[in-house]
Amino acid sequence: MLTKRIIPCLDIKDGRTVKGVNFVNLTDAGDPVELAKLYAEQGADELVFLDITATVEKRKTLVELVKNIARYVNIPFTVGGGISTVEDVALLLKSGADKISINSSAVKNPQLINDLAKEFGSQCVVVAIDTKEVAGQDIVHTHGGRTPTHLETFAWAKEAQERGAGEILLTSMNHDGTKNGFAKRLTGKLTHGLSIPVIASGGAGSMEHFAEIFDNEDADAALAASIFHYREIEIPDLKKFLRQRGIVVRV
Repeated sequence: MLTKRIIPCLDIKDGRTVKGVNFVNLTDAGDPVELAKLYAEQGADELVFLDITATVEKRKTLVELVKNIARYVNIPFTVGGGISTVEDVALLLKSGADKISINSSAVKNPQLINDLAKEFGSQCVVVAIDTKEVAGQDIVHTHGGRTPTHLETFAWAKEAQERGAGEILLTSMNHDGTKNGFAKRLTGKLTHGLSIPVIASGGAGSMEHFAEIFDNEDADAALAASIFHYREIEIPDLKKFLRQRGIVVRV
């Protein structure tokens, strides 16, 4: 059995970590550099940094903040938000990112996935998918969840894989911030239907929720934000709990 990864997420707005519910009503959750240092020390497997308003505000990711965080973390570090060109990615990798996450720009220009995979390798390319159930269908949304598309989630994930994505970060907008559990059905569908890793995101509220999404191999990794930011769950305690459940995690 492959090791399951625990990934804290820093959603960044105006240089601060924020958290909301269903992608709205954002509140301050702390200093991103301090949180990143804490998570690295606690044994997080990876860290994700998403500049959540970069695309909407038509600007690039906060490069200086990426550099500051990279100085303090020794775990794989994924950066997303406002990335639309090969040059953007080159700058972020030079600034300390290990992987990049693209969402709106990939939907707008799917060829970007091919170009980035060719230039930097698939292992560097994470395609983030914000999905919402609309009239019984799982629909891809862009621009921080503000804009629905005509893309069905599984079909888009499969195309991303075929174009060279190395990983899918799947966030359920219906579950985001609710603390009612991950979107197990949809995440499992992608995990079992694709050959690349799928990260579950949106809805974590208890240690049990992590165990549930790892049961039946329904996700390769699980990402959460507020429960870690507000110290509701400590990463070492979570890993101990998962090991007791027979789930393989890195100590």
